[in-house]
Amino acid sequence: MSGTAAPTPITPDWPAPARVRAYSTTRAGGVSTGAHAGLNLATHVGDDPAAVAANRQRLARHAGVTPCWLEQVHGVDVAAAMPGDAEPCADASFTRTPGRACVVMTADCLPVLLCDVAGRVVAAAHAGWRGLAGGVLENTLDAMGEAPENLLAWLGPAISQPAFEVGEEVRTAFVRHLAEAEAAFAPGRAAGKWQADLYLLARQRLAARGVRHISGGGRCTFSEAEHFFSARRDGTRSGRQASLIWLA
Repeated sequence: MSGTAAPTPITPDWPAPARVRAYSTTRAGGVSTGAHAGLNLATHVGDDPAAVAANRQRLARHAGVTPCWLEQVHGVDVAAAMPGDAEPCADASFTRTPGRACVVMTADCLPVLLCDVAGRVVAAAHAGWRGLAGGVLENTLDAMGEAPENLLAWLGPAISQPAFEVGEEVRTAFVRHLAEAEAAFAPGRAAGKWQADLYLLARQRLAARGVRHISGGGRCTFSEAEHFFSARRDGTRSGRQASLIWLA
């Protein structure tokens, strides 16, 4: 997972136009060691800053694009993707400018990549349960400024339903907004606990806004320890993978 190997990304299997480029990183191909072993891209989890900088440089070089990083806070704000040292405090970004990569970091939360069918605009959203319930996807769709039926969405690696136990307050937050969200919760191992399906919840929220073309889902960051970082599995010092999208 470290050394001189190049990053080994997951490429979305979706019908995006040719000028739209996207992928999600795995742990492979980085220089971090110990608890962060591999391609950790987060500066806030206790990793060696020099290792994180080297990992980010590897990502940019391998992708051939400038990642526009965010300071993510599990919120619903959307920023225009801008290169530079200043990281906007937001949990999603969008751009119509070629060569700027919208990027979000995750370690169990759901990364959602979006583009329009004409290849004019792209976006990336960090959709943990708080952001998802609060409307981060809806805000991202609004920022893109395109008719929802002309958008494509891809759901990147996230924690799977069997590994994601939540409390009653999480279920209530979703069901209050959308009654069909009940289908995304299975009884947990104890009273008042539920197993939440982030993938289904995201699909429901996107579909409710008119997005018809949704791909991805099916990986599990918690159970696939060789491939992904997981905060629920490894704690607050877990590393972060990234999902990015840009216009060539």
